[in-house]
Amino acid sequence: MAVVRKMEDVPERNMSDGKEIVGVTKRLLIGPGEGAPTFAVRLFTLAPGGHTPAHAHPYEHGVVVLSGRGEVHTALGAKALEASTVVWMPPGEHHQFRNTGTEPLKFLCVVPAAVEKT
Repeated sequence: MAVVRKMEDVPERNMSDGKEIVGVTKRLLIGPGEGAPTFAVRLFTLAPGGHTPAHAHPYEHGVVVLSGRGEVHTALGAKALEASTVVWMPPGEHHQFRNTGTEPLKFLCVVPAAVEKT
């Protein structure tokens, strides 16, 4: 059965640890709880000055920037992010997302469903 709801109705989880992860919240918009067998869609919000950890993982993921300004850092350097920017991150590539603007940086992140089962 289809699930229809507003993003703001999905509970937000603070991911920040104050060191490696700063000013980051996550909403699991679509995932195993909705019965999605192959993918999960998460909404990340990075506060001004916020950043995800510098990390890599064994799965690919796609990112769609909804609003704000930032950068994604990879082995090739920093690439600018703004609304309508899309990113495909291959498996194993070291990366980090940073908010370089004065407004929240919001992006959707699509990953394999198994990522959200753990």
